[in-house]
Amino acid sequence: MTGWTRRRLLRAAAAGGAIVGGGAALTAGGGNTLLAAPSVDTDARILNFFLLLEYLQETLYRDGLEHGGLTDELAAYARTVGPQETEHAAYLVKRLGARARPRPKADFGAALSSSERFQAAAIDLEETAIAAYIGQAANLTRGAVGAVGTLLSVEARQAAWLRSLAGAPPAPRAADPARKPSDVLAHLRSQGLVS
Repeated sequence: MTGWTRRRLLRAAAAGGAIVGGGAALTAGGGNTLLAAPSVDTDARILNFFLLLEYLQETLYRDGLEHGGLTDELAAYARTVGPQETEHAAYLVKRLGARARPRPKADFGAALSSSERFQAAAIDLEETAIAAYIGQAANLTRGAVGAVGTLLSVEARQAAWLRSLAGAPPAPRAADPARKPSDVLAHLRSQGLVS
């Protein structure tokens, strides 16, 4: 048979997609390390990347409550969301076991000088975390994707709540953009949050 049937065309497209998808790569840890298709090692690198973001969020909310002079609404937000970030970090640490990264030292400095700056920093960090999760979830093994999905849904609600407090649309886009780890890490470095 020399003609292309719809079925043959779809099979060929699916096979080509699997080949392209199987070769997807990720630059993790800010280096030039390329990770191939989902594996336990890939999971560990990506989950440690997510753990970094969870640690930073946890620190921002804790420090905001301790030093930030937050408005009542922002303080209520930080008191609610901070423990959730602690649970997210603990969940990732448990999943990673001995492979879990150490907690980074983070100094939010100027972000703690006013409620407005805290709010802007928190929105930026929440949006950055969501974009990172979206960008890397497809590179995880099936079991890890399901686990991370439960965290991502909470991160999205946290960001929507915070944006609403800021008087901004809680869901400004129909779909959130993905960000590469190298872009996220460069952004965090530019703010002095990671070295």
